[in-house]
Amino acid sequence: MLQRLATALTHWTRRWVPDAWIIAVLLTVITFLLALAFGKHGPYQLIQDWGNGFWVLHTFAMQMALIIMTGYILSASRPVRAALNWLAGIPRNPVQSVGLMALVSMLLAWINWGLSIVGSAVFVRYMVRKQRGVDYGLLVCAAYLGLGGMWHSGLSASAPLLVATPKHFMEKEMGIISVTQTIFTPFNLILAFIVLVVWTFLAMRMHPKPEDTIEADPSLLKEEAEEPKPEIKTFADWIAHTPWVNLFVGLMGLVWLFWNYSTKGFGGITLDSVNFMFLILGILFHWTPASFLKAAAEAGTHVWGVLIQFPFYAGMFGIIRDSGLAQVMANWFTAIATPQTFPLFIYWYSGILNYFVPSGGSKWAIEAPYIVQAALNLKVPLNQLVVTYAWGDMMTDVIQPFWAIPLLGIAKTEFRNIMGYAIVFFIVYFVVTSIAFLIMPYVF
Repeated sequence: MLQRLATALTHWTRRWVPDAWIIAVLLTVITFLLALAFGKHGPYQLIQDWGNGFWVLHTFAMQMALIIMTGYILSASRPVRAALNWLAGIPRNPVQSVGLMALVSMLLAWINWGLSIVGSAVFVRYMVRKQRGVDYGLLVCAAYLGLGGMWHSGLSASAPLLVATPKHFMEKEMGIISVTQTIFTPFNLILAFIVLVVWTFLAMRMHPKPEDTIEADPSLLKEEAEEPKPEIKTFADWIAHTPWVNLFVGLMGLVWLFWNYSTKGFGGITLDSVNFMFLILGILFHWTPASFLKAAAEAGTHVWGVLIQFPFYAGMFGIIRDSGLAQVMANWFTAIATPQTFPLFIYWYSGILNYFVPSGGSKWAIEAPYIVQAALNLKVPLNQLVVTYAWGDMMTDVIQPFWAIPLLGIAKTEFRNIMGYAIVFFIVYFVVTSIAFLIMPYVF
């Protein structure tokens, strides 16, 4: 039954859910029509609102692109790959293998979701080479759990880090909210730990019997050929392959990080400082400029979507902010919610919208103007709202194939092959997190 449901949902998604940029355009049309119907501006003024907002998210788009790039660069480094290769040899049976895969994927995503995108995919390859009898569909699904339900509670969480960064686009309405009030609250940390334990246990329990197991394609078992040693003939060759350049930059970066976190503590954790930290680690771990620049060039192929889509989400932000639509939509939420039910409503709403706009950063630009206003109307603490949004933004990730594309490409499989397992993870996740946000107003 699950396989039939998985296949049907995958077919529906591929048939009806278009490319992310097309979704951005369609949402722009919907936002325009809503503003025309309920806002205070006519068509000509709305186009001005759209154009005026188009470049508001320049900084934010760059920050999101750097999360992808720095995470990718770090995951492609030799120390990280060596660590993953060593970890792949630890399990003693297929059940332990999928459990470790789930655990590593979620831990990597909590540290940096860009790191998890590639690191988890690389770990899949190492795992199938060292372990036998592991169901490949479940293994790949377990590798997607970090992006599927953990990343927005961690150190690269888009919304919590953004509101902790000075001069963010909602600073006038929200002020600066430190990560000590969002990421490092007991509620967020305990919920992340519960999901980590529950999903790891669930992955282990779901491993099929040996007669029902479908293993990886034998072609994935081949060892990757080592890159040939570079020939050093010129000064340019030498400086590209010497560690001194990376060590110089890395040392400067480590000194700055020490100063930043020693003087500011948790207050020093912002989008910029997190990106800086992972960039410096990537430079050090790659050891030479040639290795670092090669990884950066590969990472660049994954950021074009952010750079193209964010201006259109910024245009929607401009319409919602300047046309009066934000106040109207905030009043809709105020009318149906109470301070006690608001977190659960926002959690469900963000989760549903996330299936069609699978990007925590760009979706925050759409939602923030009216859900922040609704929270202010209901006197709901804004740090509580940010945590609620972050978890809601992850609710449907595990059944949404958008962020699985790099993983599926490296793993050489299709989303429909993991969707059956993903649905089970989603159902359990939905129940656990919904209970958490039902009781959130009483324990946060």
